[in-house]
Amino acid sequence: MIAFTNYKVRPLRVLAFVAALSAGMSCAGVGAQTVTAVMQSGLRVLDPIITTAYMTRNHGYMIYDTLLATDADNKIRPQMAEKWDISSDKKTYTFTLRHGLKWHDGAPVKAEDCVASIKRWSEQDKMGQILMTMVVGMKTVNDKSFQITLKQPTDLVLQALAKPSGPPPFMMPKRIAETPSTQAIKEYIGSGPFKFVAADFKPGIKVVYEKNKDYVPRTEAPSGLAGGKVVHVDRVEWVTMPDSLTTLNALANGEIDYVEQVPYDLLPMVEGKAGIKVEVVDKLGYQTVYRFNHLHAPFNNKLLRQAAMYAVSQEDVMKAVVGNPKYYKTCPSVFGCGTEYSSTGGADMVVPSNIEKAKQLLKEAKYDGTPVVILQPTDINILAAQPVVIAQALRKAGFVVQLQAMDWQSVIVRRAIQKPPTEGGWSIFSTFNVIPDIVDPLRNFQIATNGKQAWFGWPDIPKIEQLRQQFAHTTDAAERKKLSEEIQKLVYEEGVIVPLGEFSIPSAYRTSLSGILEGSVPVFWNMKKTGK
Repeated sequence: MIAFTNYKVRPLRVLAFVAALSAGMSCAGVGAQTVTAVMQSGLRVLDPIITTAYMTRNHGYMIYDTLLATDADNKIRPQMAEKWDISSDKKTYTFTLRHGLKWHDGAPVKAEDCVASIKRWSEQDKMGQILMTMVVGMKTVNDKSFQITLKQPTDLVLQALAKPSGPPPFMMPKRIAETPSTQAIKEYIGSGPFKFVAADFKPGIKVVYEKNKDYVPRTEAPSGLAGGKVVHVDRVEWVTMPDSLTTLNALANGEIDYVEQVPYDLLPMVEGKAGIKVEVVDKLGYQTVYRFNHLHAPFNNKLLRQAAMYAVSQEDVMKAVVGNPKYYKTCPSVFGCGTEYSSTGGADMVVPSNIEKAKQLLKEAKYDGTPVVILQPTDINILAAQPVVIAQALRKAGFVVQLQAMDWQSVIVRRAIQKPPTEGGWSIFSTFNVIPDIVDPLRNFQIATNGKQAWFGWPDIPKIEQLRQQFAHTTDAAERKKLSEEIQKLVYEEGVIVPLGEFSIPSAYRTSLSGILEGSVPVFWNMKKTGK
């Protein structure tokens, strides 16, 4: 198994770091009941609309709220909305906000805030972009109600406003939501269960949230991202630690409470240990993928994208990333295995490695040795191995490869650069998705192929966009299944996004914590802590 990071940390260094962390915690909020967590990475980007990064999404759920939400059974529930009404011709949706909603600055939440927020979100979100092609207009009815009017009936309105990720349609005050969607917001005012403590924010190192005492939760029991968001602790701190060994030692010593992702090879450190519980919180799991840059050589050539796909084996990636078959499986489906639109189409291109086929395609494409620049995040254990395996496979096939190491937040910045790899751009990066993000051709934002408006990599495949529009406009189940099969075939043929397998990630936390909700988003409402 490929090592994720260097775990040879001197005990004195660990103790010194933990002591410093403990001292910092004791200075902040004396007497406050604080949950201290180490998340998958540090947080740098605070605008949850301009990025699909999960750390920013997680931050969004702390301080913002959504009109609708998806529960544990994948059913759409009202959240900020008290209700919605659909006109007899099914073309007009009227949403009514529930009572007691206030922004963190004390102002009431109004319908005009929601209209502005939906407009900004829909400019960035791939599902939102399709929805807006079907919208005639949005308008406020009064301070508590607004309407969305459609060209034709569709159930896409509710599906889009309840989507849990990629990015979620978080509601913001109108003055903030009117920030151009291509620019990051500069105020972080939500209406959610926690408040962002700007004074304590240290990008990539520490982020602090305080309980929003003015938040009025729904009365239903929490389920998934829906229901009552009741906060039982005073403060939540996300801290970044030097490496995983330091993190798990701090957990064992009671200096931190929660670790979102435990490296598989370090599980013996925490499994069966007194005072610690190890649990897979997200039962649906994740799909790991890699992405080509379609704009520049070498992967502006479809044959070379196909050559790379044949070279890389899912099984090799899963063995390196996870190792333990208990936590992974190979899966060729773009929309996830076991889902409504699961498919085996294109399996021969990704599950076994076919180096000879890859070499044949390189020769056919007249590959000229243009370097493949692969971005490798080194600070997220679950993402550190994929680039190494991909690089080894591509070299074996005959590609010239440059593996460039950096932290994940740097990958997030770098992948948005559209310049050639020789000028600060890139050729390949890998990431992972929660399964609810990929289950159909609309929610799976990574298969959008509308050129410069598409997700990083910017594929321009009009036929796929045409099929996605057809999918959006039909409610016939058989037709949708047929369209999803056609889309998957083209996704593989064109090298739009390449699945590398599915896996689950165990979390670990002190047994002093309870009420941790299952789901694809780590949330801190409903969580209780025994003692300070």
